Amino acid sequence: MTNFRAIIMKPNDTVCTVVEAIAAGTDVTAEYGEAKQTIRATESIPAGHKFAIKAMKTGDPVLKYGEIIGRATKDIAVGQYVHVHNIESCRGRGDK
Repeated sequence: MTNFRAIIMKPNDTVCTVVEAIAAGTDVTAEYGEAKQTIRATESIPAGHKFAIKAMKTGDPVLKYGEIIGRATKDIAVGQYVHVHNIESCRGRGDK
């Protein structure tokens, strides 16, 4: 069995999902098939949540599953926790 701590859903994703809680400063190996990359988490990340594997600027799309799941509301560095504090949904809002 492969030992990994994060999953990249599609190769163009900007975030990955951790499979267990991660403490700030932890090196995390994110995998997509045979491709792997190791990134240091700059913040604590709860199990099942996302962190950035690519830097994003304010307004950039956040990609998971190869789909836009939201837009960055501030600059997000590689390794940062990605959640409602730094992204907003662009689906089902009715105001756009």
